[in-house]
Amino acid sequence: MIVGNWMRRDPVTIGGDALVSEAERILTERNVHALPVVEAGRLRGLLTRASCARAAGFVARSQSPDEFAFFAHRLAVRDIMVRNPATVTVDDTMEHCLLKGQELGVGQFPVLDGERVVGLVSAHEIFQLTAQFLGAREKWSGITLAPVALGPGTLGRIAATVEAAAATLCALYPIGQDDASDLAGATGKRVIVRCVTPDVGAVARALEAAGYRVLEQAAQVQSR
Repeated sequence: MIVGNWMRRDPVTIGGDALVSEAERILTERNVHALPVVEAGRLRGLLTRASCARAAGFVARSQSPDEFAFFAHRLAVRDIMVRNPATVTVDDTMEHCLLKGQELGVGQFPVLDGERVVGLVSAHEIFQLTAQFLGAREKWSGITLAPVALGPGTLGRIAATVEAAAATLCALYPIGQDDASDLAGATGKRVIVRCVTPDVGAVARALEAAGYRVLEQAAQVQSR
């Protein structure tokens, strides 16, 4: 999955001379969590909601009229923006983006095409991807299998078992580390099964009869 196909395109940007109070208004109105700071066509920084909240919190704690006036009329974006923010490119993968976010502890990346900002990837886009993978809107039923040692044909056998139980298979996701073990000491990867079926219990029983241990099952998985 390439970042360019999943990013928020043409994000709203702001200049470093803009007031933080104006930036807060844009963040709220556009319902975004970050604004790339762009000057002369190049990325100079990133203004986040968290940065604005910290600045506003300081002013609120000070209870100083002068600080309030400075925040409202003089505090500029460049004074509190994240300088040299971490970025990804339009050709990077979403997997790379997710790992980089975990490593750096950041929740949004400006997306560059050369030196031009063309998009923004945030935790929101990652959340949307996760919802699509799990079939939240489609109300897929779900089954999680205990760690399975993967090899040639393993997922094919699981798929065949699910479909033999009169279910329509939508997705299989092996997750976790091969050397991780569950409470029973089994190693391998857990396998998430997503399917459409009127009887998820029957599918779970078929998988258990085929030798797989079912950790959990849920009918018509959906967001709440």
